[in-house]
Amino acid sequence: MPLNLSILAVAFLVCVVLYPTLIRAFQRLRVRQVIQAELPAQHQRKAGTPTGGGILFVAVGILGGLFAARNHPGALPATVALILYGTLGLIDDLAKLRFGSVGLPARFKFPLQILFAVPIAALAHAHQHPLRLDLDGIYWPLAIMAIVGAANAVNLTDGMDGLAGGLAAIAILGLAFLLPAEKTYEMAGFGERAVAMSLTGGVLAFLVYNRHPARVFMGDAGALGLGAALSAMAIQQGWLFLLMILGLVFAVETFSVIIQVGYFKATGGRRLFKMTPIHFTFQLEGWSERRIALAFWGAGAVAAIATGWIAHSML
Repeated sequence: MPLNLSILAVAFLVCVVLYPTLIRAFQRLRVRQVIQAELPAQHQRKAGTPTGGGILFVAVGILGGLFAARNHPGALPATVALILYGTLGLIDDLAKLRFGSVGLPARFKFPLQILFAVPIAALAHAHQHPLRLDLDGIYWPLAIMAIVGAANAVNLTDGMDGLAGGLAAIAILGLAFLLPAEKTYEMAGFGERAVAMSLTGGVLAFLVYNRHPARVFMGDAGALGLGAALSAMAIQQGWLFLLMILGLVFAVETFSVIIQVGYFKATGGRRLFKMTPIHFTFQLEGWSERRIALAFWGAGAVAAIATGWIAHSML
Protein backbone atom coordinates (compact mmCIF):
# COMPACT_ATOMS: atom_id res chain seq x y z
CA MET A 1 0.00 0.00 0.00
CA PRO A 2 1.40 3.46 -0.89
CA LEU A 3 2.62 5.42 2.12
CA ASN A 4 -0.01 8.15 1.71
CA LEU A 5 -2.85 5.63 1.84
CA SER A 6 -1.19 3.84 4.76
CA ILE A 7 -1.22 7.07 6.77
CA LEU A 8 -4.88 7.62 5.90
CA ALA A 9 -5.79 4.02 6.82
CA VAL A 10 -3.97 4.14 10.17
CA ALA A 11 -5.57 7.46 11.09
CA PHE A 12 -9.00 6.13 10.10
CA LEU A 13 -8.65 2.92 12.12
CA VAL A 14 -7.31 4.68 15.21
CA CYS A 15 -10.14 7.21 15.20
CA VAL A 16 -12.86 4.65 14.44
CA VAL A 17 -11.75 2.72 17.51
CA LEU A 18 -11.44 5.80 19.75
CA TYR A 19 -14.63 7.64 18.82
CA PRO A 20 -17.07 5.42 20.81
CA THR A 21 -14.98 5.98 23.95
CA LEU A 22 -14.86 9.72 23.28
CA ILE A 23 -18.62 9.86 22.72
CA ARG A 24 -19.31 8.03 25.99
CA ALA A 25 -16.94 10.38 27.82
CA PHE A 26 -18.73 13.41 26.39
CA GLN A 27 -22.07 11.94 27.48
CA ARG A 28 -20.83 11.44 31.04
CA LEU A 29 -19.40 14.96 31.12
CA ARG A 30 -22.60 16.39 29.61
CA VAL A 31 -20.71 17.92 26.69
CA ARG A 32 -23.89 18.35 24.68
CA GLN A 33 -24.94 20.40 21.70
CA VAL A 34 -27.02 23.51 22.36
CA ILE A 35 -29.50 24.01 19.50
CA GLN A 36 -30.41 27.55 18.48
CA ALA A 37 -34.11 28.26 18.92
CA GLU A 38 -34.52 29.60 15.36
CA LEU A 39 -33.37 26.38 13.67
CA PRO A 40 -35.95 24.08 12.02
CA ALA A 41 -37.91 21.65 14.20
CA GLN A 42 -35.88 18.69 12.88
CA HIS A 43 -32.83 20.13 14.60
CA GLN A 44 -34.47 20.71 17.97
CA ARG A 45 -34.58 16.93 18.42
CA LYS A 46 -30.77 16.90 18.28
CA ALA A 47 -30.41 18.81 21.53
CA GLY A 48 -28.22 16.84 23.91
CA THR A 49 -26.15 15.12 21.21
CA PRO A 50 -22.46 15.09 22.26
CA THR A 51 -20.40 17.78 20.54
CA GLY A 52 -16.72 18.56 20.19
CA GLY A 53 -15.86 15.37 18.28
CA GLY A 54 -13.61 17.37 15.98
CA ILE A 55 -10.91 17.50 18.62
CA LEU A 56 -9.97 13.88 17.82
CA PHE A 57 -9.38 14.28 14.09
CA VAL A 58 -7.67 17.63 14.69
CA ALA A 59 -5.36 15.95 17.22
CA VAL A 60 -4.57 13.13 14.79
CA GLY A 61 -3.83 15.68 12.05
CA ILE A 62 -1.50 17.56 14.41
CA LEU A 63 0.32 14.37 15.40
CA GLY A 64 0.77 13.38 11.76
CA GLY A 65 2.11 16.82 10.97
CA LEU A 66 4.51 16.92 13.91
CA PHE A 67 5.99 13.53 13.03
CA ALA A 68 6.42 14.55 9.40
CA ALA A 69 7.78 18.02 10.22
CA ARG A 70 10.95 16.55 11.75
CA ASN A 71 12.26 15.85 8.25
CA HIS A 72 9.67 17.57 6.06
CA PRO A 73 9.05 21.20 7.09
CA GLY A 74 6.29 21.44 4.49
CA ALA A 75 4.02 19.91 7.11
CA LEU A 76 4.27 23.01 9.31
CA PRO A 77 1.70 25.41 7.77
CA ALA A 78 -1.28 23.05 8.05
CA THR A 79 -0.09 21.72 11.43
CA VAL A 80 0.16 25.20 12.92
CA ALA A 81 -3.25 26.03 11.41
CA LEU A 82 -4.77 23.02 13.17
CA ILE A 83 -3.15 23.95 16.48
CA LEU A 84 -4.12 27.63 16.48
CA TYR A 85 -7.61 27.45 15.00
CA GLY A 86 -8.42 24.14 16.68
CA THR A 87 -7.57 25.69 20.04
CA LEU A 88 -9.64 28.79 19.32
CA GLY A 89 -12.55 26.59 18.28
CA LEU A 90 -12.22 24.51 21.43
CA ILE A 91 -12.39 27.64 23.58
CA ASP A 92 -15.49 28.70 21.65
CA ASP A 93 -17.06 25.26 22.17
CA LEU A 94 -16.43 25.48 25.91
CA ALA A 95 -17.91 28.98 26.00
CA LYS A 96 -21.07 27.69 24.29
CA LEU A 97 -21.42 24.94 26.88
CA ARG A 98 -21.09 27.45 29.68
CA PHE A 99 -22.93 30.49 28.32
CA GLY A 100 -25.31 29.13 25.66
CA SER A 101 -25.28 28.75 21.88
CA VAL A 102 -23.62 32.11 21.11
CA GLY A 103 -20.14 31.23 22.37
CA LEU A 104 -17.31 33.74 22.18
CA PRO A 105 -18.41 37.20 21.03
CA ALA A 106 -17.32 38.03 17.47
CA ARG A 107 -15.47 41.11 18.73
CA PHE A 108 -13.04 38.75 20.50
CA LYS A 109 -13.03 35.82 18.09
CA PHE A 110 -12.53 37.66 14.80
CA PRO A 111 -9.41 39.64 15.83
CA LEU A 112 -7.89 36.42 17.17
CA GLN A 113 -8.59 34.69 13.87
CA ILE A 114 -6.77 37.46 12.01
CA LEU A 115 -3.86 37.33 14.46
CA PHE A 116 -3.56 33.54 14.18
CA ALA A 117 -3.67 33.73 10.38
CA VAL A 118 -0.41 35.73 10.26
CA PRO A 119 2.04 32.95 11.29
CA ILE A 120 0.12 30.44 9.13
CA ALA A 121 0.42 32.73 6.10
CA ALA A 122 4.11 33.26 6.84
CA LEU A 123 4.83 29.54 7.00
CA ALA A 124 2.75 28.80 3.88
CA HIS A 125 4.57 31.55 1.97
CA ALA A 126 7.97 30.23 3.03
CA HIS A 127 7.24 26.68 1.88
CA GLN A 128 5.20 27.32 -1.28
CA HIS A 129 6.57 26.99 -4.79
CA PRO A 130 7.13 30.25 -6.71
CA LEU A 131 3.88 31.84 -7.78
CA ARG A 132 3.33 32.67 -11.41
CA LEU A 133 2.31 36.21 -10.50
CA ASP A 134 4.25 38.57 -8.28
CA LEU A 135 1.98 38.78 -5.26
CA ASP A 136 4.44 40.32 -2.81
CA GLY A 137 2.41 43.49 -2.50
CA ILE A 138 -0.96 41.82 -1.92
CA TYR A 139 0.01 38.39 -0.62
CA TRP A 140 -0.56 39.13 3.06
CA PRO A 141 -4.10 40.53 2.91
CA LEU A 142 -5.14 37.83 0.42
CA ALA A 143 -3.63 34.99 2.44
CA ILE A 144 -5.04 36.21 5.76
CA MET A 145 -8.45 36.73 4.17
CA ALA A 146 -8.33 33.22 2.70
CA ILE A 147 -7.42 31.57 6.01
CA VAL A 148 -10.01 33.44 8.07
CA GLY A 149 -12.64 33.07 5.34
CA ALA A 150 -12.12 29.33 4.87
CA ALA A 151 -12.23 28.65 8.60
CA ASN A 152 -15.52 30.49 9.00
CA ALA A 153 -16.97 29.02 5.80
CA VAL A 154 -16.49 25.46 7.07
CA ASN A 155 -17.94 26.50 10.41
CA LEU A 156 -21.05 27.95 8.74
CA THR A 157 -21.49 24.78 6.68
CA ASP A 158 -21.32 22.59 9.78
CA GLY A 159 -25.04 22.67 10.45
CA MET A 160 -26.21 19.30 9.18
CA ASP A 161 -25.19 15.69 9.80
CA GLY A 162 -22.17 14.71 7.72
CA LEU A 163 -22.22 17.83 5.57
CA ALA A 164 -19.11 19.80 6.50
CA GLY A 165 -16.98 16.74 7.26
CA GLY A 166 -17.67 15.12 3.90
CA LEU A 167 -17.04 18.34 1.98
CA ALA A 168 -13.79 18.98 3.84
CA ALA A 169 -12.52 15.44 3.15
CA ILE A 170 -13.29 15.85 -0.56
CA ALA A 171 -11.55 19.23 -0.75
CA ILE A 172 -8.44 18.07 1.11
CA LEU A 173 -8.10 14.92 -1.01
CA GLY A 174 -8.59 17.00 -4.16
CA LEU A 175 -5.91 19.41 -3.04
CA ALA A 176 -3.46 16.63 -2.21
CA PHE A 177 -3.96 14.51 -5.33
CA LEU A 178 -5.38 16.70 -8.09
CA LEU A 179 -3.57 20.03 -7.80
CA PRO A 180 0.10 20.17 -8.84
CA ALA A 181 2.36 22.83 -7.41
CA GLU A 182 2.78 25.71 -9.85
CA LYS A 183 5.74 25.60 -12.28
CA THR A 184 6.98 22.22 -11.02
CA TYR A 185 4.21 19.83 -12.13
CA GLU A 186 4.78 18.04 -8.80
CA MET A 187 2.00 17.16 -6.43
CA ALA A 188 1.96 18.14 -2.77
CA GLY A 189 5.12 17.25 -0.89
CA PHE A 190 5.30 14.45 1.67
CA GLY A 191 5.04 16.74 4.68
CA GLU A 192 1.88 18.39 3.41
CA ARG A 193 0.39 15.06 2.37
CA ALA A 194 1.16 13.54 5.77
CA VAL A 195 -1.01 16.17 7.43
CA ALA A 196 -3.66 15.87 4.71
CA MET A 197 -3.87 12.08 4.97
CA SER A 198 -3.84 12.04 8.78
CA LEU A 199 -6.56 14.66 8.91
CA THR A 200 -8.66 13.04 6.19
CA GLY A 201 -8.44 9.63 7.82
CA GLY A 202 -9.67 11.13 11.07
CA VAL A 203 -12.49 13.00 9.33
CA LEU A 204 -13.65 9.87 7.51
CA ALA A 205 -13.75 8.03 10.85
CA PHE A 206 -15.71 10.93 12.32
CA LEU A 207 -18.24 10.62 9.50
CA VAL A 208 -18.97 7.05 10.57
CA TYR A 209 -20.48 8.52 13.75
CA ASN A 210 -21.60 11.87 12.32
CA ARG A 211 -23.71 10.54 9.44
CA HIS A 212 -27.45 10.99 9.92
CA PRO A 213 -28.64 10.50 12.60
CA ALA A 214 -25.44 11.84 14.11
CA ARG A 215 -24.07 10.38 17.32
CA VAL A 216 -21.59 13.24 17.71
CA PHE A 217 -21.02 16.71 16.22
CA MET A 218 -17.60 18.17 15.36
CA GLY A 219 -17.96 21.54 17.07
CA ASP A 220 -15.98 24.68 16.29
CA ALA A 221 -12.67 23.01 17.15
CA GLY A 222 -13.07 20.70 14.19
CA ALA A 223 -14.69 23.17 11.79
CA LEU A 224 -12.26 26.04 12.30
CA GLY A 225 -9.28 23.68 12.26
CA LEU A 226 -10.40 22.06 8.99
CA GLY A 227 -10.94 25.36 7.20
CA ALA A 228 -7.65 26.86 8.32
CA ALA A 229 -5.67 23.73 7.41
CA LEU A 230 -7.30 23.52 3.97
CA SER A 231 -6.47 27.13 3.18
CA ALA A 232 -2.90 26.78 4.48
CA MET A 233 -2.27 23.84 2.14
CA ALA A 234 -3.83 25.63 -0.84
CA ILE A 235 -1.67 28.72 -0.26
CA GLN A 236 1.41 26.57 0.27
CA GLN A 237 0.93 24.87 -3.11
CA GLY A 238 0.50 28.22 -4.81
CA TRP A 239 -3.21 27.97 -5.56
CA LEU A 240 -4.64 30.71 -3.38
CA PHE A 241 -6.82 31.98 -6.26
CA LEU A 242 -8.35 28.52 -6.81
CA LEU A 243 -9.28 27.98 -3.18
CA MET A 244 -12.77 29.41 -3.67
CA ILE A 245 -13.42 27.02 -6.57
CA LEU A 246 -12.01 24.05 -4.66
CA GLY A 247 -14.27 24.91 -1.72
CA LEU A 248 -17.15 26.10 -3.91
CA VAL A 249 -19.90 24.69 -1.70
CA PHE A 250 -18.35 26.33 1.37
CA ALA A 251 -18.24 29.61 -0.57
CA VAL A 252 -21.90 29.31 -1.65
CA GLU A 253 -22.95 28.61 1.95
CA THR A 254 -21.06 31.70 3.13
CA PHE A 255 -22.31 34.02 0.39
CA SER A 256 -25.89 32.88 1.03
CA VAL A 257 -25.57 34.27 4.56
CA ILE A 258 -23.97 37.52 3.38
CA ILE A 259 -26.63 38.03 0.69
CA GLN A 260 -29.45 37.22 3.11
CA VAL A 261 -28.22 39.71 5.71
CA GLY A 262 -27.65 42.42 3.10
CA TYR A 263 -31.07 41.89 1.51
CA PHE A 264 -32.75 41.85 4.92
CA LYS A 265 -31.23 45.21 5.86
CA ALA A 266 -31.82 46.80 2.45
CA THR A 267 -35.50 45.82 2.28
CA GLY A 268 -36.42 46.48 5.88
CA GLY A 269 -36.88 42.89 6.97
CA ARG A 270 -37.61 40.86 3.84
CA ARG A 271 -35.77 37.58 3.18
CA LEU A 272 -34.40 36.29 -0.11
CA PHE A 273 -33.99 32.70 1.11
CA LYS A 274 -36.18 30.81 3.54
CA MET A 275 -33.17 30.35 5.83
CA THR A 276 -29.39 30.51 5.64
CA PRO A 277 -26.86 29.00 5.37
CA ILE A 278 -28.48 27.72 2.18
CA HIS A 279 -28.62 24.06 3.28
CA PHE A 280 -31.43 25.03 5.66
CA THR A 281 -33.48 26.37 2.74
CA PHE A 282 -33.21 22.98 1.02
CA GLN A 283 -34.33 21.32 4.25
CA LEU A 284 -37.34 23.63 4.58
CA GLU A 285 -38.19 22.74 0.96
CA GLY A 286 -38.55 19.13 2.09
CA TRP A 287 -35.12 17.65 1.34
CA SER A 288 -33.84 15.11 3.86
CA GLU A 289 -30.48 15.60 5.53
CA ARG A 290 -29.07 12.57 3.69
CA ARG A 291 -30.18 13.95 0.34
CA ILE A 292 -28.71 17.37 1.07
CA ALA A 293 -25.39 15.90 2.21
CA LEU A 294 -25.10 13.64 -0.85
CA ALA A 295 -26.03 16.43 -3.27
CA PHE A 296 -23.60 18.87 -1.69
CA TRP A 297 -20.84 16.22 -1.58
CA GLY A 298 -21.41 15.61 -5.28
CA ALA A 299 -21.10 19.32 -6.00
CA GLY A 300 -17.93 19.41 -3.89
CA ALA A 301 -16.43 16.50 -5.85
CA VAL A 302 -17.21 18.20 -9.18
CA ALA A 303 -15.64 21.42 -7.87
CA ALA A 304 -12.48 19.55 -6.81
CA ILE A 305 -12.15 17.85 -10.22
CA ALA A 306 -12.76 21.15 -12.01
CA THR A 307 -10.12 22.83 -9.84
CA GLY A 308 -7.59 20.16 -10.76
CA TRP A 309 -8.37 20.58 -14.47
CA ILE A 310 -8.00 24.37 -14.22
CA ALA A 311 -4.71 24.04 -12.34
CA HIS A 312 -3.21 21.66 -14.93
CA SER A 313 -4.40 23.84 -17.81
CA MET A 314 -2.67 26.87 -16.29
CA LEU A 315 0.75 25.18 -16.14
